[in-house]
Amino acid sequence: MTKRTSAKYKIDRRMGENIWGRAKSPVNRREYGPGQHGQRRKNKLSDFGTQLRAKQKLKGHYGDLTEKQFRRIYAEAERIKGDTSENLIGLLERRLDAVVYRAKFVATIFAARQFVNHGHVEVNGQRVNIPSYRVKEGDVITVRERSRQLAFVLEAVALPERDVPDYIEVDHNKMTATFVRTPALGDVPYAVQMEPNLVVEFYAKN
Repeated sequence: MTKRTSAKYKIDRRMGENIWGRAKSPVNRREYGPGQHGQRRKNKLSDFGTQLRAKQKLKGHYGDLTEKQFRRIYAEAERIKGDTSENLIGLLERRLDAVVYRAKFVATIFAARQFVNHGHVEVNGQRVNIPSYRVKEGDVITVRERSRQLAFVLEAVALPERDVPDYIEVDHNKMTATFVRTPALGDVPYAVQMEPNLVVEFYAKN
């Protein structure tokens, strides 16, 4: 399990954006970065800075992935035929923790990683405890029966702040989700604008 070294809301403040659209985000109260010099960090970013920021924001959205993890996913997206930026989004959305999060079985992507890691999830009837496990189209993801009445699961299902995207079919009564198709960038319900094309530019130059 990857160790997360920075608090999720600190990522929001560092980016200056509410990247998960959560009502509790401190960015809703103040948009500047953390620390005593946070309000000064309004300088115009260079091309490199803009690209780096796009990468950090995308990495952060998926649970603050490590650079090694993210670079590996990017390298695979580059090898697949088609648009690399679209491929990158597709691969990120096929992570099991991302699907569990999108299906609203838990409230945050960080909770999704822990939920999978602790063995609460099955894929096609088999328990899977690897958050980075890559689901395929048609896979059925199920919350294990003994885990369905956990308070944080019931609370997440009722959250009004986000909807389940149409590339995942969910039955919250049975606590199952079917991964229907791999989404394109425009299908993913990001709370803020993501720019995977800038991530491609970043890696092309560095």
